[in-house]
Amino acid sequence: MYKLWYKDAIIYALAIQSFKDTNSDGIGDLTGLQTCIPYFKLLGIDCLWLLPFYDSPQKDDGYDVRDYYSVDPRIGDLGDFVAFLDNAKGAGLKVIIDLVINHTSTEHPWFKDAIRHADSPYRSYYIWADQKPEEENVNAILGEEQGFTNWTYSKEAGAFYYHTFYPDQPDLNMTNPQVVAEVKKIMHFWLKLGVDGFRIDAAPHIIKSKGGYTFDHDPHDVFREWRSFLEAHNPQAIFLAEVDVPPKRYTEFLEENKQMHLLFNFYLNNYFFLACAREDGAPIARALRKIPTLKPEEHLANFLRNHDELDLEQLTPAERQEVFAAFAPEEHMRIFDRGIRRRLPPMFENNQQRLAMAYSLLFSLPGTPVLRYGQEIGMGDNLQKQGRKSVRTVMQWNDQKNAGFSDVTVGALDQELIADGPFRYEKINVQQQISDKDSLLHRIRSFIDARKANGLPEGKFSIIDTDSTACIVYRYERLTHQLLFIHNLSNKAVDIRLPQENLTQYEVILADTPTKARRRGKHVWHVNAFGYVWLRTPWTL
Repeated sequence: MYKLWYKDAIIYALAIQSFKDTNSDGIGDLTGLQTCIPYFKLLGIDCLWLLPFYDSPQKDDGYDVRDYYSVDPRIGDLGDFVAFLDNAKGAGLKVIIDLVINHTSTEHPWFKDAIRHADSPYRSYYIWADQKPEEENVNAILGEEQGFTNWTYSKEAGAFYYHTFYPDQPDLNMTNPQVVAEVKKIMHFWLKLGVDGFRIDAAPHIIKSKGGYTFDHDPHDVFREWRSFLEAHNPQAIFLAEVDVPPKRYTEFLEENKQMHLLFNFYLNNYFFLACAREDGAPIARALRKIPTLKPEEHLANFLRNHDELDLEQLTPAERQEVFAAFAPEEHMRIFDRGIRRRLPPMFENNQQRLAMAYSLLFSLPGTPVLRYGQEIGMGDNLQKQGRKSVRTVMQWNDQKNAGFSDVTVGALDQELIADGPFRYEKINVQQQISDKDSLLHRIRSFIDARKANGLPEGKFSIIDTDSTACIVYRYERLTHQLLFIHNLSNKAVDIRLPQENLTQYEVILADTPTKARRRGKHVWHVNAFGYVWLRTPWTL
């Protein structure tokens, strides 16, 4: 088998409970997900990333795990999971799952035993303090939602416990070798069932010293140990890590293929939105140039929006305000002082040309593209819902009852549906877009098909300087030809001069509109507002 499959893959992220309900209880389930396998094949998806589906109190959409070895009973059981996995594998799909091991739920048996008595073997699985430590540099990522503190008092334990996120998510103590070993047991269980890898949640926080608990070795040894274990049990399996750090630190987590296989490219994502806010390609070019050269087996995963807020942490405060002004001008559109809780189409005012240009960038830049459910049809958000839940509404399959998601009683899903406005399910749904050859869904299919047909992202990548600030131009150099990409981030058409690029001979792979009359001269190309062109040219320079 091809060990580097993740470099060529298209990954599709989804929450099972929001995708397809088959037992009419208003909650998506594994049986429903199984019925959607033909849809993934239609899109050209290679790998499914399943957001947390473990047994959980569901105070944080499953990121508060109560049992790592069982399935949330609302969506099915382990038998249903194995049946789904077999069918997915039979259709040629890879499946990776979330590994949420920075913390557990307070309802996890480990924590419940830990707080009962101080000599519990699980007491050392967590991070404790008899007195609440001074919090001069508090790491309250969720701010008000976690009370601006990382310490919560347990009356039963008679001590304070540390939590990076919500108070009901106590952090695991990774300085304890027993906890590191427990994670290997969890991995082993799911690998034996047949998963193809794990998306590691909050990776930098896992190996961070917390509350005076420090490692007596390099903290990254934890990831190295897990990687060695992973490869021993399935050499094809991967780690995809959430690592929101400056690009100069990417290699710390990749380390010549000894830790992660892929990292989410948060830095490029942040500067993509700054570029869109300015209608200027330069921020993307600068971000790409700051990404270090990676080894052949190391890779980055690109995305436009994910299941959380659009976290703009990598921007300067001034740059962040530019993005807020463009895409979240009202306070209720923002979250945690640094993020935006909107989906992409509302941010772009449903401008279909601009959306297509954005996805053209996603599928043509170096890295593995990641789509989140509903992006392919341009789903909107529900800002009436609290916090991150605004972007977690149910999948819109058709214009019928409950958007085709569920047969539950009408009205039971009112808070989960987008029923009004330009993004209502009667207007935006899979069935309508499949039948419309000019829809966003078909454009995304064309990007995926063209990416695969032309072997992206193989070749030497470089950015081409031009006389246009609105555009970004880049190419992949091959032995006999080059692939050239032009994207206009502005709302005005431009004539762009491509220095030293002789386009006497060229083949248009994709473009936003028919390409007749695009040429303005030997080195000049006309690009529409929010336009894009994919070209294949022989070496005639």
